[in-house]
Amino acid sequence: MERPAPKMDAEGLLSAWQFDGRGGATRLPLDRALVEPAPEGGGFIWLHFRYLPRAPQTWLRQESSLDPSVVDSIAEDDCRPRCAMFAEGSLLSLRGINLQRNALPEELITVHLWVDARRVLSVQHDFLSAIADFEDALARGRCPRSQGEFVADLSTRLVERVDAVVDKLIDEADELEDAVLSVVASEMLPKIAILRRVAIKLRRHIAPQREALNHFALEDDPWMGPKDRNRLRDAADRVTRFAEELDSVRERAGIIREQMVDTRAEQMNKSMLVLAVVTVVFAPMTLISGMFGMNVGGIPGNSDPEAFWALAIAMLVLGFILLWLFRKLKWI
Repeated sequence: MERPAPKMDAEGLLSAWQFDGRGGATRLPLDRALVEPAPEGGGFIWLHFRYLPRAPQTWLRQESSLDPSVVDSIAEDDCRPRCAMFAEGSLLSLRGINLQRNALPEELITVHLWVDARRVLSVQHDFLSAIADFEDALARGRCPRSQGEFVADLSTRLVERVDAVVDKLIDEADELEDAVLSVVASEMLPKIAILRRVAIKLRRHIAPQREALNHFALEDDPWMGPKDRNRLRDAADRVTRFAEELDSVRERAGIIREQMVDTRAEQMNKSMLVLAVVTVVFAPMTLISGMFGMNVGGIPGNSDPEAFWALAIAMLVLGFILLWLFRKLKWI
């Protein structure tokens, strides 16, 4: 079931949460979230935005104290996953799969995370189900205690959705392999092309996510603990496994297509061989019947009523001799 479109303010702010650093969190009203001071004593604020290309984005560009290069990076809709370290904080760009109805699996959505000592700013360019589920978990009391745990939780949710899509692609490849000999090529080849295209696009967008997560795990700020680093590395290892499985799906799709093409070529060769045999068998008969059908004098058996049957039997015997010769030579 699709979620209703979330409400946001004029700056594109979708939601705001204040974390106390001890496993508790409070949702902030949108009308005062941008002016709410960051909590003292280890807490932090999470501000989640929807980037609107035509909106002025006044707060992000002027009042957020973000470096202009960070704001420009946040404005990118279709970018590779990456991690950039700054003196004030870190910028992490990830890609996620939207599992809503009518959403294509290869259409990955970018989410940017700016993390510093007092806040987490996240910016999405389209609806992302992983973030919506993350907020549901916060409402149920499952709240991170630090920025590192926050990023690890969200990264894990993004990776889990990729797992479901990759497993589905593997199942589709298994079904195509099982049906390769029982389904006609005209039905199989479009499915193989779609499977291969999805695997290639997913692999291209997901593979760089491993380096981004591993790079972010090197962050040495106090809010990044050993457990958070291990979870980020585990997420990066899962991304590596996904990339390998997508490579396998792509190779399997190519092998299935080659097998289909080889099967069609073999069938065509058999058909051409049968046509060639028929042509070779009937070519001498056509020559003989053409010669005896000429309306000229001197045709043998022209006045003999038994000549037609003798000629027909001779041509039939010749045909059987040619067929026997082809079988002996293993041409058919």
